[in-house]
Amino acid sequence: MSERDADGRTTRRRFLTATGVTGTALLGGYAGGASGVSGEVVGSTQDGSATEVSWVMNPAEEEIDITVQYQPLFEYLESEADVTINEVPTASYSGTVQELRRAQEGDRIFADTSPGAVAQIPEEIDVTGIRVAFGADRYFSLITTTPDSGIEELADLEGETIATGAPTSVSGTLFPLLMLKNAGLDIGSAPGGSPEDFEIRTSDHSTAREQLINDDRIAAAGTGAFSTAPHVPQEQFEEMSQEFVEMSAEYEGAGEREPQLDLLAVSDPIPRAPIVSNAAWDEPLKDELRQLMIDAPQEAFEHDSQAELAEQLGVDSSLLERNESELSDQELADVQLVEDHELWFSGIEPATVEDYQPIANLGQELGLNWEDL
Repeated sequence: MSERDADGRTTRRRFLTATGVTGTALLGGYAGGASGVSGEVVGSTQDGSATEVSWVMNPAEEEIDITVQYQPLFEYLESEADVTINEVPTASYSGTVQELRRAQEGDRIFADTSPGAVAQIPEEIDVTGIRVAFGADRYFSLITTTPDSGIEELADLEGETIATGAPTSVSGTLFPLLMLKNAGLDIGSAPGGSPEDFEIRTSDHSTAREQLINDDRIAAAGTGAFSTAPHVPQEQFEEMSQEFVEMSAEYEGAGEREPQLDLLAVSDPIPRAPIVSNAAWDEPLKDELRQLMIDAPQEAFEHDSQAELAEQLGVDSSLLERNESELSDQELADVQLVEDHELWFSGIEPATVEDYQPIANLGQELGLNWEDL
């Protein structure tokens, strides 16, 4: 970010103040049951009183332990309602969708999903709300390159290799494909198949960024702005997208991390990712938890302290108090790891399936059959 407090805290943390590690669950395995949700009533009590609610968790960036990241919200819900939250990380975006598709009437499930999930399974889910990140309910997809790549515009990517997020990631792959298509490149049958005019390597947001930085064979990366905007100077956003400058939570922190990346394209605003529940779950507890999330105070999205978070991640908490100029590259990486484990959203606002119509429109423009993804 462009400015830092004297103690090294980022503007992101200043916002939080002003306004106010490995998970034990296995893929497809829910606490209190055997394997998976399908056919299983997960509302059994753990201690005779608390009702078990499963939370299916979309995969985070490679270095993020999402069960640690979400602890503040889960602890808040458990303190306000008579529930126990059972964390169920999945290995892929499609894995999250499949768990929701398999949910039945007796299953009590919330999930954090990609915006694309709303277009994929609108009948199987209810949208609890849209996650808001530090005042912004929209985010952006970027295509970036390295300063020495020789790539000056999207058309220059013909014949090149592009790293992107997961195949069904809205900001990591689908919007980058749309931007490339609109630039005149033939995307072929991507994301389900291969593009005609370039090669694509799918992974996740942080892996795509690191491949661009470290592998000379990668000419560009398609990612969510949260992954690459910290490497892009603010003036590049000012020249290319006034919407990004005015709407993006990532603008203020643009350009604060090394190495520098250069901006090739910025998407239209995208509705931020939702919290959803399985539509077959119909009982007052579901509405109670939904309202708790929407009415949650700022503290519900914050860890108790960065020092405790650092210790949980195995990072020396004293690094957080030192000036960045005094830190080695590895120590800087450790500090960034702690910062990156702060919960990325600061609130949840009411939303419905209709709020995600732009994602359905995206699918139409790309010729996608959401049911097949």
